[in-house]
Amino acid sequence: MKKIDVVLGLQWGDEGKGKVVDVLTPNYKVVARFQGGPNAGHSLHFGDKSFVLRTVPSGIFREGSMNIIGNGVVVDPVSLTEELRNISEQGVPVKDKMLISKKAHVILPTHRMLDAASEAAKGKSKIGSTLKGIGPTYMDKTGRNGLRFGDVLAHDFIDRYNRLKAKHVAMLAQYEGFEYDITEYEAEWFKGIEYLRGFKFVDSEHEVNKLIDEDVAILAEGAQGSMLDVDFGTYPFVTSSNTVCAGVCTGLGVAPTKIGDVYGIFKAYCTRVGSGPFPTELFDEVGEELRRIGHEFGAVTGRPRRCGWLDLVALKYAVMVDGVTGLIMMKSDVMNDFDTVKVATAYKINGEVVDHFPYEVNDDLEPVYTEFKGWKCDICKVRRYEDFPAEFKAYVEFIEQQTGVPVKIISVGPDREETIIR
Repeated sequence: MKKIDVVLGLQWGDEGKGKVVDVLTPNYKVVARFQGGPNAGHSLHFGDKSFVLRTVPSGIFREGSMNIIGNGVVVDPVSLTEELRNISEQGVPVKDKMLISKKAHVILPTHRMLDAASEAAKGKSKIGSTLKGIGPTYMDKTGRNGLRFGDVLAHDFIDRYNRLKAKHVAMLAQYEGFEYDITEYEAEWFKGIEYLRGFKFVDSEHEVNKLIDEDVAILAEGAQGSMLDVDFGTYPFVTSSNTVCAGVCTGLGVAPTKIGDVYGIFKAYCTRVGSGPFPTELFDEVGEELRRIGHEFGAVTGRPRRCGWLDLVALKYAVMVDGVTGLIMMKSDVMNDFDTVKVATAYKINGEVVDHFPYEVNDDLEPVYTEFKGWKCDICKVRRYEDFPAEFKAYVEFIEQQTGVPVKIISVGPDREETIIR
């Protein structure tokens, strides 16, 4: 029996999952999203075209592929409709290639308002939410009030919608001075619901397990990154779902025994969007250079990303929690011009050196760095591992030695072709 392979980010998101899934998908018939919502954007580049996928699995452009939005995902009908229409304009028969779980929760227009009101009320302790309504939707899910895609097919769907909306309106009234108008967005939302009714809504757990039993190759695709996991990330500056590998089991309805290879993606350096701890963050010209050369601006929000050196303490932690079997290193080329490249291998906390990721990351923490000589040359045209400069190979092999996991894929540019598979 084939097992379901997993690809996920090991840092704070934005690791380049879209490109990797696009490179890996020829080996898989099915790509399934298992958590998150339209707050994450996966950028795909091929030929002269670029796409940002927010909810649609990254296998959508591959011929003959099937794509599943799993029960662990929260879906905004407006955003998903726009995305699917853009893809179908490229001649992709989206209705034949995508299934939506009946158990996936739906983001309401009022969820977005609750997100904005809650974030505004936090003042300086803002989490850095993308304001897409993700958090409030997951809160309704765990509070057992949510609306799911299966409800869209119910004869009393409008009543169910209005009941939840009324609850939200009462909650919004408690935010003093918060004004909003959802009239226009709500009209778009209902249009989106009508469009999505043309797709096949399924019991995705049955669908996925049936495919596994039939030996169909499936890739589960995560959004955001492991360090944003609601349990294991830098809480409370995290997302509202389980972004780690265990999320595949709950987000698609598969048993842990059915998980196969786990591909963990990381950048050759670190970035983070929004608030929250970031031990290796650089506030100097090196940080500026990483942002400029790496085009570190959010795919969905356009927000500048915070940049810093690779944090191996956090990476080893993510590898452990996820059970990673193969590492994938992205954006190696961004560091072509640096004389020295640093990696955090431990933290100094109140004078004590620790090499494990602590319960709380605060200002008392100082990264302990190991320095490497930079490779000082353009590696974008390299297509075989043997042809990389010795300094670059030393960097890769140090990461392998520290994590105990092989680096199986190295990316040296945004295009499909700029990928070395070892």
